[in-house]
Amino acid sequence: MTSFRAALLDLDGTLLDSIPDLAMAANAMRVELGMDVLREDVIATFVGKGVDNLVRRTLAASLEGDACDEALFQRGRESFYRHYHLVNGDKAVVFDGVLDGLKAMRDLGLKLAVVTNKPTEFTLPLLQRTGLAGFFQAVVCGDTCERKKPDPQPVLHACTLLDVPPARAVTIGDSLNDTQAGRGAGTRVLVVPYGYNEGVDVRTLEVDGIVASLVDAADWIARDGAIPKTA
Repeated sequence: MTSFRAALLDLDGTLLDSIPDLAMAANAMRVELGMDVLREDVIATFVGKGVDNLVRRTLAASLEGDACDEALFQRGRESFYRHYHLVNGDKAVVFDGVLDGLKAMRDLGLKLAVVTNKPTEFTLPLLQRTGLAGFFQAVVCGDTCERKKPDPQPVLHACTLLDVPPARAVTIGDSLNDTQAGRGAGTRVLVVPYGYNEGVDVRTLEVDGIVASLVDAADWIARDGAIPKTA
């Protein structure tokens, strides 16, 4: 039995490897605008702060996407959205350990939510297409709240939807965005090392634990949240 009541999980890089689809759409956008394609591993470093940031970074071919011309960004955004709708979920795969981890968390009695910076119009079809939708009682997307991660607002909103106080929830992600959002909201925080961390080593993040998989995350929740037996 665990004292935790909810797990709030990031989507891209935590539950799903969606880089192949994101990179395909991003490079299709670049080609449409007369640019060369970028390597998939480079585009992977641009993922984490939402689609608009991904578009800006891809157009600039740099993490410093703020320098992107606004008119070019608007053209790129329209192109990316169009291409991503065509491929969303085509090559995305569920990471090893995710299904067993989610089942284990559910068996612990946890309420589960997705908290992602991905827009709703891409998130809900992706969860359905990959067979993950049924695990979650709430889904908070990049356009659900006024602010995105790393702001704590989406995490707090997920806690409200689940009717669980933040102190009884665990945020699980793969990057600084998740860490800051979870910490700011007052949840415990776990990170996985296999996701998209914008080039930041997860070992440098202020977290409660680094877990190799969601199965290990469920074990951590059961162990660290164990309610002592009364004499």
